[in-house]
Amino acid sequence: MATIVLNSFVIRHPVGGVLSNNLQFLTGLERLGHEVYLLEKAGYEQSCFDPELRVSGDDCSCGFRRIGDLLGRHGLTGRWGFVSADDTYHGLTRQQVDDVWARTDLFIDRGLHRSWDDEAAEVPITVLMDPDPGFRQVKLANDLDRGRAVPHYDAYYTYGHNIGTPRSSAPTAGVTWRPLFHPIDTALYEPTINPASDAPCTTVMNWSPLENVTYGGVTYGMKDVQFPAFADLAALVDLPMEIAVDGRNIPAEDLRERGWSVVAALEVASSYDDYHAYLAGSLAEFSVVKEVYSGMNVGWFSDRSAAYLAHGRPVIVQHNGICHHLPTGEGLFEVHTVDEAADAIDQVRAEPERHALAARRIAEQYLDTDVVLRRFLNELGLSESNNSGGGR
Repeated sequence: MATIVLNSFVIRHPVGGVLSNNLQFLTGLERLGHEVYLLEKAGYEQSCFDPELRVSGDDCSCGFRRIGDLLGRHGLTGRWGFVSADDTYHGLTRQQVDDVWARTDLFIDRGLHRSWDDEAAEVPITVLMDPDPGFRQVKLANDLDRGRAVPHYDAYYTYGHNIGTPRSSAPTAGVTWRPLFHPIDTALYEPTINPASDAPCTTVMNWSPLENVTYGGVTYGMKDVQFPAFADLAALVDLPMEIAVDGRNIPAEDLRERGWSVVAALEVASSYDDYHAYLAGSLAEFSVVKEVYSGMNVGWFSDRSAAYLAHGRPVIVQHNGICHHLPTGEGLFEVHTVDEAADAIDQVRAEPERHALAARRIAEQYLDTDVVLRRFLNELGLSESNNSGGGR
């Protein structure tokens, strides 16, 4: 058994999708027989978002409640710790956190937070987990051009399966990137094989969450510059099309005039339970991708789409090269144009059970935590039969 520390941005932003994608790692690693902890630092003042009050500040009590409840429901009570901006420890005490670090075998940094650099310095294996393929590599490459070194980790993983291959134009910043699907613990979810007759096609998204990036003279944006190519989709299909969206400058009225239902993501998917209920109650997911994903053909597949598949909900996603790594055409469709998207939705409507079963099958065979995380640990030399268990 290995002791594994996961660092993320979840207690500071405890909304449904973020809670869900972190839970998959925690339950998945625990299910493989390891002792796993979520450790997080505020890092800076005003870093805590409260989705109930919809304010940001230094008070992370909403995050404490939500992560404590969620982990407790899944047999992980006492497996989280948070350090506030004023250096106050929550969840695990300072001594307990120190004790965890003293025996940690693997540190996973989900997003180059670097808030635990000192504590992780003597951990045998450190891993950077890149959640935004293309964006991360461009920023690191641009930093290199400015004379800034790439932060050191023992291994670098990305959700972009084409990164570092001829299929993608994304830079590597001199790093060997290993591909990883975002895992989904399918044991946690019962698939919905026969959705309601009026179930909408949905997604949960942020309109423009990150700053644009420029590489090689080309500027890449967010979903806000991708969605217009599919804005007429709602008028081409005979079923409700809905986006649960947050972010800046959302053209909600224009989208509604084009036939879309537009709801606030925080209204329908703020909590972990609401988020999964929303996904499970959909006919399917339709989603565009960030411009850098398609522009650099990174081969990305989201944790949200993995959750749709686990619920037995088919996924129609904008093309960015994932078809080389997951089976498409049944339960999962990768589309270039609005007409292709409309055709895929029509196929799902015509044979909902067939595509529901295929969706769940993809989740189980390719994305399940047992498949993804077992391979991940084996690549790092931390298989069940070869764990150091000794930390430092």
